[in-house]
Amino acid sequence: MRPVFEPKDIKDIDYTKEIGAPGNYPFTRGIYPTMYSGRLWTMRQYAGFGTAEETNKRYKYLLEQGQTGLSVAFDLPTQMGYDSDHHLSKGEVGKTGVVIDSLEDMEILFKDIPLDRVSTSMTINSTASILLAMYVAVAEKQGIPPKLLTGTVQNDILKEYIARGTYIFPPKPSMRLTVDIFSYCSENIPKWNTISISGYHIREAGSTAVQELAFTLANGIAYVDEASNAGLDVNKFGARLSFFFNAHNNFFEEIAKFRASRRLWAKIMKKRFNAKEPKAQMLRFHTQTAGSTLTAHQFENNAVRVALQALAAVFGGTQSLHTNSMDEALALPSEESVRLALRTQQIIAYESGVANTVDPLAGSYYVEWLTKDMEKKADEYIEKIDKLGGSLKAIENGFFQREIQKSAYEYQKSVEKKETTVVGVNAFTVEEEASPKRILKVDPMVQKVQIAKLKKLKRKRDNKKVNLSLKKLKKEAEGRGNLMFPILDCVRSYATLGEICDVLRVIFGEYKPPRL
Repeated sequence: MRPVFEPKDIKDIDYTKEIGAPGNYPFTRGIYPTMYSGRLWTMRQYAGFGTAEETNKRYKYLLEQGQTGLSVAFDLPTQMGYDSDHHLSKGEVGKTGVVIDSLEDMEILFKDIPLDRVSTSMTINSTASILLAMYVAVAEKQGIPPKLLTGTVQNDILKEYIARGTYIFPPKPSMRLTVDIFSYCSENIPKWNTISISGYHIREAGSTAVQELAFTLANGIAYVDEASNAGLDVNKFGARLSFFFNAHNNFFEEIAKFRASRRLWAKIMKKRFNAKEPKAQMLRFHTQTAGSTLTAHQFENNAVRVALQALAAVFGGTQSLHTNSMDEALALPSEESVRLALRTQQIIAYESGVANTVDPLAGSYYVEWLTKDMEKKADEYIEKIDKLGGSLKAIENGFFQREIQKSAYEYQKSVEKKETTVVGVNAFTVEEEASPKRILKVDPMVQKVQIAKLKKLKRKRDNKKVNLSLKKLKKEAEGRGNLMFPILDCVRSYATLGEICDVLRVIFGEYKPPRL
């Protein structure tokens, strides 16, 4: 890194081959010719807490405030495949997101929200097929055919083994479930993004920007390999892949990361997988501002951090954006802070003028040099992962985990030595109140309420039908059929999330991480 960059720093970059026009291969400048001057990014606010009733109210509030897409946060038991009455769910029900035990909860969550007019993103991985099935079933009850549904299911299990930890089954059956979603959606929900390959959580775990980029695309390669080996057409399923990146504090580095990710993925899809269709070469991505940069000290400063991170995402050409709320280092966001986070996006979109032209930083000596440098370093990582045997092998031997731990340790050490400045934490500190007066608190009675609902559901549903659907699921899981179909039958019969997962646990087993 130098203080000044000049024309000589980018003399080896061929504009036509390496940068190109927006909407053209290799999509460095964006995947659409007009980008935001034609249509703004989707403004999502990741939300979910307590019961489905409470979260439904928050969704309606956000839509009233001008949000253009929903983004569902699920609680930990839902992510891990446990019902609210399971002993491991104690103290966690409704805490980090909304609790969903059955189709009944999903019906309440989306009550009076027309699913053919709202795009919904669901951050769910191990239980992605079950939650997607519930979403489809809710749409059916609203009279909406699946072909009209738009949205994304995260469905990225590999990053759970690498960085996040909400896995259930071992990698092989988990990859089967992932590819089953690809196949099902390709035929039944053509507008649905079947996966959101996530670098966000890799970055939150402590990776560098280059590692986030490289590890995410390496996981993308593993998914494309798995789907291709299952006989799916890369030109068809490749067009519905999406990605999820972090927007961190280093403004220009983040912009370069987004530009490099598009270029590198386009080359991977064209050269490695022989994808002919431009849509299958495009990297479409959602961005969330960096939760790990939010500070409990002087938490109002987080509003400034989020604004800069969001601006970097827009300069980088994101397709949708979530802006964190300033009080999230303390609790789930209050209505006031989530409104300010949404207004941050709206001010960037409607007042700043940055959406009026495509990729306005193109041609900057620094940005073009940095984009090329990040692409090169990420490509070197991918080559190393290839030599290890790909992402699955790299996960098994702990390569990703060790690399991230090393980076996280080095960063924390630099903060403690004050080599890295964090405003309000290790510099420019002030005396503060013990805690702010207005933060969101989840009612501790949520679990009790939810268990009562479960008991009532199990009394009134057709339990014979439930048992038959679960037996059918077990039989299909023992074979090789697409599991989305029997899971849909289970969901429609009001089998619970935990009951469905317990059947699959018996067949697939549970994953135990390697010792590092």
